[in-house]
Amino acid sequence: MILTITTTWQPATDLGFLLHKKPTRCLSYDFSFGKAHFFYPEASPERCTAALLLDVDPVGMVRGKSFRGPGLLAQYVNDRPYVASSFLSVALAKVFGSALRGECREKPSLAGREIPLLARIDVLPARGGEGFLRRIFEPLGYLVRTRRHGLDEKFPEWGDSPYYSLELEKKTRLSKLLNHLYVLIPVLDNYKHYYISQPEVEKLLAKGRGWLAAHPEKEVITRRYLKFQPGLAGQALARLAEEEGLPPEEREPGEEDARAGILQEEETLERSRIGSVLAALKSAGARSVLDLGCGEGKLLRELLKVKEFERILGMDVSIHALERARERLKLDRLPPRQRERITLIHGSLMYRDKRLEGYDAAAVMEVVEHLDPPRLEAFERVVFQCARPRTVVLTTPNREYNIHWEAVGKTRLRHPDHRFEWTRSEFMEWAGGIAETHGYRVRFLGVGPEDPRTGPPTQMGVFTR
Repeated sequence: MILTITTTWQPATDLGFLLHKKPTRCLSYDFSFGKAHFFYPEASPERCTAALLLDVDPVGMVRGKSFRGPGLLAQYVNDRPYVASSFLSVALAKVFGSALRGECREKPSLAGREIPLLARIDVLPARGGEGFLRRIFEPLGYLVRTRRHGLDEKFPEWGDSPYYSLELEKKTRLSKLLNHLYVLIPVLDNYKHYYISQPEVEKLLAKGRGWLAAHPEKEVITRRYLKFQPGLAGQALARLAEEEGLPPEEREPGEEDARAGILQEEETLERSRIGSVLAALKSAGARSVLDLGCGEGKLLRELLKVKEFERILGMDVSIHALERARERLKLDRLPPRQRERITLIHGSLMYRDKRLEGYDAAAVMEVVEHLDPPRLEAFERVVFQCARPRTVVLTTPNREYNIHWEAVGKTRLRHPDHRFEWTRSEFMEWAGGIAETHGYRVRFLGVGPEDPRTGPPTQMGVFTR
């Protein structure tokens, strides 16, 4: 991947003083995971561009133990060599260390100047889509331009990928821009290649000083940066609250508190969903069950407790999630007879997979809303035409219920990675069309506390044939 920083400040070649690198030089830096190359594609008094090209070696990063990805296959088959990730943040800290700290030996006053800057990244994973990307950078005052890339230009029907080319433009200090990139690139990617511990809290607070405490998405940024470790995230958020000038116990209830309320209600709602799905599967008399989009294995763990389910298969597109599921289920410590009942496989609901055929029932819990709408047709074909279990239990959020959460409201979605959320009538229309096309009957149930006006927070369709 490549990061370029361009300025039209005159003389534009002053960018070399800020970066502590002469415009006539090309430099290379060795890392355990590959090499970084620094050079100037253009350098004139009117316009100067500095480029950082990161060349990640997929074999070297495994041998150097710099990649903590799950499973052996994921260590060698992944997008790390091609996208901006936590590897880039590590390179920024080494290559631009002085600039990150706001130091400029030759022209000290220049470091404090706001100059026109344009940063471009090719390419950046935005796990949460363009909307999340804008919510991260626009509050910092950047003019944001994006271009989303397709999965494969030869097969446009496959739809869009989560990868973007990103341009950020603003008149600001170079050190601010670099600190924003250092923190937010791994947040957008939502993954870090190294172990997270207490020192990461200090890094986040140091690089986020002066801007993170006031950011409207500070909680999401903090949790993603710290890989959703609640203890570390809680420490960081408490100290950010102090930076704002108010101790946590004296803060007025605001968006962060509202989001915390949503998280607590979601945990309760998740237990209700799992219970409702289990009840539907049991009443169907299923002996073999698919968990499609099984994630980290919360439903799988409950399925294993039901002795009537003799054969269980969990599938997910994320190898990382499957590894977490394997750990959650303690598969390597299960008694042999229990271990034989369950299989975990890596796969996508976009493609026909013969491994999914021959099962009595399938659970698809909170999955469809993560798919781009043009890809729903492929999902329908894979599940209802090809796998074709006798029973399919499917849950999805009810958008009408969102008004009960102040931090979501009518316009926002519950999760940054949701591509859409249906109202009850929209869900019924979609599910009814599937049932008619593929020879199923469908009945609808609510999950969670039901409001007379908006209905329940989760809607469930039970398809049978």
